[in-house]
Amino acid sequence: MLKSFWFWLFTAFIAIQFVPMSVPATLEGKAESEIEAPAEVRDILKRSCYDCHSNSLTYPWYAHIAPSSWFAKSHVEKGRKQINFSTWKEYNQEKQLKLLEKLPKSIVIRMPLSSYLWLHEEAKLSKEEKKLLIEWAKKLKEEIK
Repeated sequence: MLKSFWFWLFTAFIAIQFVPMSVPATLEGKAESEIEAPAEVRDILKRSCYDCHSNSLTYPWYAHIAPSSWFAKSHVEKGRKQINFSTWKEYNQEKQLKLLEKLPKSIVIRMPLSSYLWLHEEAKLSKEEKKLLIEWAKKLKEEIK
C-alpha cells in the first residue's frame, strides 16, 4: 500500500514536469523604454525587483521544476502586469503617476515578497534602501507632474 502511494506520487511528479512554464525570462523590448534612475537606485531595482518586474529576469534552478515553476510563472506574470520597469516609458503619464503613488507603500509593506526572499536573501531591502527608493519615487513623481 505504502509502496503504491510513493510510486503514484513519483509518477505524478514526473508527469507534471511536462506542463510547460511558458513565461519567457527575456522579452523583446526597446532599451529606450527602460526606466531611468540614478545608478544606486538602478542597482537596487535590478537586485530586488527586476526578477518579477522587468523584461529580463533570471530564473533560478527551481523555477524549472514543477510545481515551483507554476509558482514562479504566476509571480512573474502578476509582477510584470503590475509594473514593468523595462516598459516604463511606454506607460502614459497618468499610469506612471498612479504607479509612483503606490510604490512607497508597496516597498514598505510587501516588496520584495517574503516568499521570494526565502531563496533570494540578497534581494532583501535594508531600511536605508527602502528610504532611498521611496525618496526617488516621490522625486520622480514630482518631475512627471
